[in-house]
Amino acid sequence: MKKVLFIFLLSIVWLLVPSCSDSFLELYPEANQVANEFYQTKDQFDQALNSAYRGLRDIAYYGMFMDEQRSDNAFFDRYMGDRGPFNCREKLALFIDDAVSANGTTHASIRERWIQDWANVARINAILDRVDNATEMVEADKLAVKAEASFLRAYYYFDLVKNWGGMPLNIHEIHAPNEAFIPRSSVEETYNQILSDLDTAISIGLPIPSNFPVDNGGRVTMGAAKMLRAEVNMTKPNPDYSIAEKDLKDITNMHYDLLSNYADCFDPSKKNMEETIFEVQYTEDGSSDQYSVFAYKMAPKCSNLEEMMGVGGTNYAGESGGWVVPTQKMIDSYEDGDLRLPASIAIVEGHSDGDLFYFEKLIHQPKGYVCPEGKDFRMMVIKYYHPPYAYSVRTKENFPIYRYAGALLLLSECLVQEGKSAEALPYINKVRARAGLDDLVTCSLEDVSNEQKHELAFENHRWSDLKRQGMAKEVMTEYGKYIKESYPWVKATNNDGCFKIEDFRMIYAIPTRDIELFPDLTQNPGY
Repeated sequence: MKKVLFIFLLSIVWLLVPSCSDSFLELYPEANQVANEFYQTKDQFDQALNSAYRGLRDIAYYGMFMDEQRSDNAFFDRYMGDRGPFNCREKLALFIDDAVSANGTTHASIRERWIQDWANVARINAILDRVDNATEMVEADKLAVKAEASFLRAYYYFDLVKNWGGMPLNIHEIHAPNEAFIPRSSVEETYNQILSDLDTAISIGLPIPSNFPVDNGGRVTMGAAKMLRAEVNMTKPNPDYSIAEKDLKDITNMHYDLLSNYADCFDPSKKNMEETIFEVQYTEDGSSDQYSVFAYKMAPKCSNLEEMMGVGGTNYAGESGGWVVPTQKMIDSYEDGDLRLPASIAIVEGHSDGDLFYFEKLIHQPKGYVCPEGKDFRMMVIKYYHPPYAYSVRTKENFPIYRYAGALLLLSECLVQEGKSAEALPYINKVRARAGLDDLVTCSLEDVSNEQKHELAFENHRWSDLKRQGMAKEVMTEYGKYIKESYPWVKATNNDGCFKIEDFRMIYAIPTRDIELFPDLTQNPGY
């Protein structure tokens, strides 16, 4: 079995690297080249980096279920047809996932995210190990590649350690089985490697955008590197808030700013504007695989989907909908007059026929909604919903990783943690002002966490934020009580098991297939 996994790992390095043209988004190959004939020119390294960026799309997609739906922001619509193929996703929201569901089916989020993280670490290792020997590149271009690749490896390892704990530190291209099968390092050692890569990227230097929209949106910038390093320093077992504060204040002195209209941050016609620090890029032309599907996943399962989306298609099966569904508790948690609510959540009103739902209209003021007699309704995230679409189950909405508003709130959190609450007020109040809310006169960690919950809702931050702030067990235990009372089927089917928030559930099970292939890869406690 070790031989099988070694061949898989080694094959990642030999993967056909996608060709690219002037567009950063064009990731599909035009021709195949083997590794020994590749990695020589700047263009070839750009192609290799493009391939490593591709994994960000998978992290964003599976994060919907592992980060957002795991939190108190969202739940899912129960549909009998999902009991088999999508059961793994439901277990994540109910906190009953285990090593078996981590292994899962083709629709499992945990194993697919695990695979993508490791595949992209391997791609980046090949880039970093080969760039110094590139015969047709000048030194400045080699350094630029190193900076970009070092950031990406740090990003993927951060995703691994947040979700699964200490990792084997494979930081070189794999040439032999004994190089692939190394033991897990500690959480602290993993964080040290992440910070080492980020220090390298930042010390070499990365661009600071000054003109928006950014011409080459999606590429790593100095703002993204400082944001990631700040989050890492605030998340590691022994936080270093002083470095995080400096990095975050550096970002405030770059050229970023809040857009005047919150909804514009997610408008596909306004991509990579001055609020964007780092964003997963998507487009759609009806033929390539560069499209996003968030709108279809978050829309309710609907029998007349064409009327919602402007193009035919179904989201009952395959590209099924009804995921990351806001709860009434989430809607009620917004302050009165918060302009972010109608830009984030809508009521889909219609009627039902048995298990089938039919769309009639959208209601953009969800607070206080009362369903008319004879009607039915669903709640829906609309941040990534901008119809009409040209192609079925294909959209072009980007997905934000870091926005400037998030940097201001992370800085507020950092200052509060340092005992500088008064200094946090200008930053958190700037975010609140855009949302149409009054200034806070005092600022606690709970205030910051609540602001992050609403500003960054449905952007895959909430679960990580709660864990970092030490609030996950308390918040999700209370949320579980609400879910059991609001959704009787949860209480009836698994009252004791669901939402039992134990310490071991702060990270996920490692897929059992990988543990069987690699005996030194020990399972996380509790699974």
